[in-house]
Amino acid sequence: MSRPTTSSTAAARAKPAARRNALPGRLSPGMACDTAFRIIARRHLDAVLAQHDGTCRGDPDALHQIRIALTHLRTAIRFFSPMVDDTHRPHVWAELKWLNGQLGMVRDLDVAIERVVAESGDELAVIAELQHWDEKRAESHRLLARALQSARYRRLVEETSAWIESGPWSTRRSKEAFRLRRCSLADHATARLTEWEETLLRKARKLRKLDVEKRHRLRLLNKRLTYSIESLTDLFDDDTLTKQKSILKQLRKAQRSLGQLNDDARGQALAASLNGAGPEAGIRFLDRKREKKLLRTASTAYRKLDKAKPFRSSDLAPNAEPKD
Repeated sequence: MSRPTTSSTAAARAKPAARRNALPGRLSPGMACDTAFRIIARRHLDAVLAQHDGTCRGDPDALHQIRIALTHLRTAIRFFSPMVDDTHRPHVWAELKWLNGQLGMVRDLDVAIERVVAESGDELAVIAELQHWDEKRAESHRLLARALQSARYRRLVEETSAWIESGPWSTRRSKEAFRLRRCSLADHATARLTEWEETLLRKARKLRKLDVEKRHRLRLLNKRLTYSIESLTDLFDDDTLTKQKSILKQLRKAQRSLGQLNDDARGQALAASLNGAGPEAGIRFLDRKREKKLLRTASTAYRKLDKAKPFRSSDLAPNAEPKD
């Protein structure tokens, strides 16, 4: 990777430009949704920034963590729609999607390389194949580092931070906009989580019949629900927290299985794009026995989740009036 220039060093230090007002350190059931959104979105944007330097240096773990934080942030925006669906949101969303795409290529290559190494041993043919994978990874990381050190990335951080703090969504004067901002977090969370749970479980019943693309969309629904529960941990008391941990256990089991199936599909596509690696590079990602096992694991997790009746209004602490 090339040595950072003065401008790229400045990009690495990009911080939210908007002045931040003091907010409570924890979420509470009676908290207004506008306050809750700012708390959650700030946490995840800060987590993105915390992994910036490591990702630029090529650390695979930092790359994994920055993608998780970015997905958490995008999930929070979805979770609080339509409250935050103002004129600026499409631009913010498009820029976050751009960043996710930049990160995604390198992460997919990291996962594929781990798979090749884990299954290869010391075969000379595989060692030669890995050289092609490593070359593609190095090229993709150069492009990623350039993106993370760009003016576009700096603007993304500044504009997203400003939008979270004081975007048009926060000052719209209609009765509906005011109602959405003042709605208690407990009421909104119960409705949203129940809606997403029902959608996920309905689609999961057809899991074995889904093609690769539809299975990928199911995985995204699963991730959206998982990440939202994780962001709302403050709201659960000791008894309901135990229940939510059990629910998260099943969601994560399904997520891992669906994620591995998606990794296999991406690995096949990436292998086909390698220069000179040969057709054998993609074959290792085709394993029908493994696919059946992963589908069975995910299906079992969804059946257990369905029996748990995950989200009910009583799972959150007693409701309270929103506070300023």
